[in-house]
Amino acid sequence: MALLEIVDLHAVLAEENIEILKGVNLKINEGQIHAIMGPNGSGKSTLANVIMGNSKYRVTSGDIRLEGESILDLTVDQRAKKGIFLSFQHPQEIPGVRLRKFLISVKQALGSKEPLLKMNRKIESLADVVALNQEFLERYLNLGFSGGEKKKSEILQFGFLKPKVAIFDEIDSGLDVDALRKIAEAINKFKDEGMSILLITHYQRLLDYISPDRVHVYINGQIAATDGPELARKIEENGYAFLLEGIER
Repeated sequence: MALLEIVDLHAVLAEENIEILKGVNLKINEGQIHAIMGPNGSGKSTLANVIMGNSKYRVTSGDIRLEGESILDLTVDQRAKKGIFLSFQHPQEIPGVRLRKFLISVKQALGSKEPLLKMNRKIESLADVVALNQEFLERYLNLGFSGGEKKKSEILQFGFLKPKVAIFDEIDSGLDVDALRKIAEAINKFKDEGMSILLITHYQRLLDYISPDRVHVYINGQIAATDGPELARKIEENGYAFLLEGIER
């Protein structure tokens, strides 16, 4: 059984009734890493937000299943409690909520009874792994963080919360080579054997550090091609033109 399964999923931008997802099918088994690549505006981030339950989008047909059960009727927080994690392309700044307190509160909301001292030590250890200065743990969530520091904060959350399915929406955007390598190393280190990951990226370079089981090319609201890591290298060399033929624009 797939850990996450998307079945003929259609979705619209709710306010404008514009269809963005046009029949997406995707199956990710336990422990697998899948990558989605595609041109700007093809709907990759929309797919991530629809999986997470963002109310800006409305599912018109199809299904999203976690461990065989539909999650379409679940709210965002209910999906999170089921084990879905979304790392945002542009993490929001949240004044008044300190990063350390945020992490502990979320962990407790998920049912953890771990002692506070143990959680604090784990947070500090994970911060060291992602090279996030300890002082950021006492700062308001993402407030005044650089782009790279926001991405490190997202990976810290992933490592601490240990979701069943982690979706990274362009975690590599805006990062230099050294920061990208550090974040990729942290993702590889934090990933448990049974955990599944969906990477959304424009660039093959992320996949030099995180080896996917499958690569999907997403064009015009649907998956146009699926293959192994060699597909990403082919796109890096030739672009998406070879896949556009025969796809309705």
